[in-house]
Amino acid sequence: MHDFDVTILGCSSAMPTKKHFASSQIVRKNGSLYMIDCAEGTQIQFFKMGFRPSRLNHIFISHTHGDHCLGLIGLLSTFSLSNRTAEINVYAPKDFESMLFSQIEFYLPNASFHVVFHALDFTSVNTILEDKDICVQAFLLNHRVPCYGFLFYEKKKGNRINKTSIERYNIPIKAMAGIKEGDDLVCSDGKVIPNSELTIPAFPPRKYAYCSDTKPVMSLSDTLQGVDLLYHDSTYIDTDEELAIATGHSTASQAATFAKQCGAKKLILGHFSSRYKDESVFLDDARSIFPASVLADEGLRFTID
Repeated sequence: MHDFDVTILGCSSAMPTKKHFASSQIVRKNGSLYMIDCAEGTQIQFFKMGFRPSRLNHIFISHTHGDHCLGLIGLLSTFSLSNRTAEINVYAPKDFESMLFSQIEFYLPNASFHVVFHALDFTSVNTILEDKDICVQAFLLNHRVPCYGFLFYEKKKGNRINKTSIERYNIPIKAMAGIKEGDDLVCSDGKVIPNSELTIPAFPPRKYAYCSDTKPVMSLSDTLQGVDLLYHDSTYIDTDEELAIATGHSTASQAATFAKQCGAKKLILGHFSSRYKDESVFLDDARSIFPASVLADEGLRFTID
């Protein structure tokens, strides 16, 4: 199994605190890095945790509130000072484009690389990136401004060749690629060995979903059905549900209910309001509904098994 994991760079809501940076995280797949949100201080966390800028070519901004995007121009400035030449792809709501490029024009008029902007402006689920390792879909959430969630999933692989079959039938190396794609094996004596005897099913494609900031959107549970790892807005605890409704956020219990409906394997609670000093309450609220709930924290890396 190739590496596929998520590292939390920041998980606070609204503003950074003594304990937490504001929202940002890194998805890593086969050495490639994908950043989700870029709050103030993100580049400090990025370098502190040992990530290599040359591996980061795609940045996804969920929405235009400052605690999700104020760190982007600083990160781009540092990349330019380092004489980066590879382009950076930014995926964000369409209204962010003018703000971003006005900052680039002011602060980075001689940037050493190009920024390519991909506008998010749709209501249905859309594939916004597909490369050799991964596909990314964006979907509309329910917040005070246009806000998008992101689903990262592996591209479907061919079947795996059973190691026992390699020895039993002396499978030549040149035939292996075709067998993985479904070919039968024709032996030197003309005997045909069906593919079903040579292979075992591929591992199911692994999936990671990011849903912040948002009220619960239960209709998305079909899109995210069976997701291996889910990060969901849990800005408030249950006793402050009215605040969640008023500000376009979710409580820990609402996040857990959504995870349960999705059939998720694990839920990461995040985007915590600074009003709470004891975050164990989030966990208590969520685990009463969805036991496989954990708290986000800076530096935590979640491997998607």
